[in-house]
Amino acid sequence: MTIAAAPAAAGHPGGPATADGHCAGLSRLKVPGAELQVPSCLDELTTAGTLASGHTEQADWAGLTPAGLGVPSGVPGIQVDGYFPDSSSSNAHHGWNHDSQFVIRLPDHWNGGLVVTGSPGVRAQYANDRAIGDWVLARGYAFAATDKGNTGITFYRDGRAPGDAVSEWNTRVTQLGRAARAVVAQRYLRPPSRTLATGMSNGGYLVRWQLENHPELYDGGVDWEGTLWREQGPNLLTFLPPALAAYPRYAAGGPGADQARQEMTAAGYPAGSEFLWPFHHQYYWDLTQRIYREELDPGFDGPQEAGTPFCVPGAPACDADYDYGARPRSVRDAVAKIALTGRIGKPLITLHGTLDVLLPISRDSDVYARMVADAGRGRLLRYYRIEGGTHVDSLYDAFPDRLRPLVPCHRSALTALETWLGRGVPPPPGRTVPLPGPGEDPLTSCPLA
Repeated sequence: MTIAAAPAAAGHPGGPATADGHCAGLSRLKVPGAELQVPSCLDELTTAGTLASGHTEQADWAGLTPAGLGVPSGVPGIQVDGYFPDSSSSNAHHGWNHDSQFVIRLPDHWNGGLVVTGSPGVRAQYANDRAIGDWVLARGYAFAATDKGNTGITFYRDGRAPGDAVSEWNTRVTQLGRAARAVVAQRYLRPPSRTLATGMSNGGYLVRWQLENHPELYDGGVDWEGTLWREQGPNLLTFLPPALAAYPRYAAGGPGADQARQEMTAAGYPAGSEFLWPFHHQYYWDLTQRIYREELDPGFDGPQEAGTPFCVPGAPACDADYDYGARPRSVRDAVAKIALTGRIGKPLITLHGTLDVLLPISRDSDVYARMVADAGRGRLLRYYRIEGGTHVDSLYDAFPDRLRPLVPCHRSALTALETWLGRGVPPPPGRTVPLPGPGEDPLTSCPLA
């Protein structure tokens, strides 16, 4: 990254812009609570320009979108990078080695709205730039994103007690949401007329949590395959271990393969998703189980950190044998810190792919939709199950005949949310959105009705 640890102006050196001109208000911006902020006046806020100017980090968003996804451009404005006070240092961006980094983008041509996001997985603050930021900026929204306060596969080292690192994610999104609203008011001389929360995977979990716990900050949200944390389960620690135990037997073939496949489907991995299992076994299931189990149940493997990769069932402290229900009460207490309730306070649209084999839909969003209904908040939710959608849109490039990318569905959902909030017209009833029909471009179209 090329951003200096001092105010910079990319292509527009000199004094502040005029009140209504390019980058107007640059000199008066102050991010409340920030320990460091670096404002930059840019000719382009989308990745069409920020990749070249050094105002994004491609590694953050690589692999999250289809290769053929279009990149909008023509969005000049202000970008503010910085960080809030924090004692951890897993985020090395800009050479700062400081967590709780954020980015706020303020387009010259503003539509009055603000979109707030947290990063998916354990990625940093630029992770949503291609999938979400480019499109909302092109529509005129201000955009804010956070690294959630810790990053990387050793994120669990942050915090003093189990669950603290994930709990901080929620705190940092709340902090950024409040700060970004203030910065928007400084730049445009009025507060945002609409603030939306959105995000994918862990970012979708953050949307759910924000609308349950701080609905006063938002007008609504779009949850893209959010992670479900629930004290009594299901959660990651209940459905990942069966996959780690059964998949190797399935992959080996032979007389035990069919039984192993049945165990996989019983654990929630949908029939018909078998073609996705090898990739997820290699890259996701094992690592995800070990690092989140270390965050919430570090005592399972004693002094060892995050277990043994690809251990064989029966080996000491093997995560393939992990039994969430048999673990001490303290583990469920740690999950309770971050658990969801379904008690959303503002309109929410949830999207989830039927072929998600990292967060199987029957163990995640199907359950969350029932939680919202059981909490008496069903009128605030629209839930769309996307046929052929999987957890990572880049897999569409490998299986274009079997998968549907979710990024166009997310854009349809945001548009539907705008209409819901702006004109009071609710989105279409929740349903399973079928695979693209003849003549429909899956990279640009995903009709919810």
